[in-house]
Amino acid sequence: MKNIVVLVSGGGTNLQRIIDCIESGEISNAQISLVVADRECFGLQRAKNSNIPCKLIPRGKTFSSELQKVLSENTDLIILAGFLSILNKEFCETFSGKIINIHPSLLPKFGGKGMWGHHVHEAVLEAGEKKSGATVHYVTSGIDEGAIILQKSFDISLDETLITLAGKIHEIEFEILPKAVNLVLNNDEKL
Repeated sequence: MKNIVVLVSGGGTNLQRIIDCIESGEISNAQISLVVADRECFGLQRAKNSNIPCKLIPRGKTFSSELQKVLSENTDLIILAGFLSILNKEFCETFSGKIINIHPSLLPKFGGKGMWGHHVHEAVLEAGEKKSGATVHYVTSGIDEGAIILQKSFDISLDETLITLAGKIHEIEFEILPKAVNLVLNNDEKL
């Protein structure tokens, strides 16, 4: 059984999707051994509701070192699921190839510092992009610069709004995140 640690900062909908996919067998041979939040958020409650150990480590300069202290040696994968803090270079290098992130754009476009949530959607619409989507990628010390694992796009409609764009991207995140987890953990695209 592979051990997953999920990092959250918000509502934890992608965390819930991972929990549901593990329970249904869509993500195979895995369990969430720990959920860590960098602020009080509903993601922690979702972990508690599913009897998953969870911990709050306040964001700040010591976050990465404090996180490393609570990770078990048998951690196979760390998933950033709506996680807003930046992990330091040493942490990223220590866990190279074992950290993935879900990002609400077609990287390399609209990635980097300050590009999260509605900021990404606003930038996409302001740029007049014809397509948008989501990307699951490996985490490196460069923000949103790691190798792409999976990416899916859709055509942006002429009447697209921030709300409709965000909804479509969230659907894609729900589709590709479990597939990416299976690919990384089991070298298997099961969904």
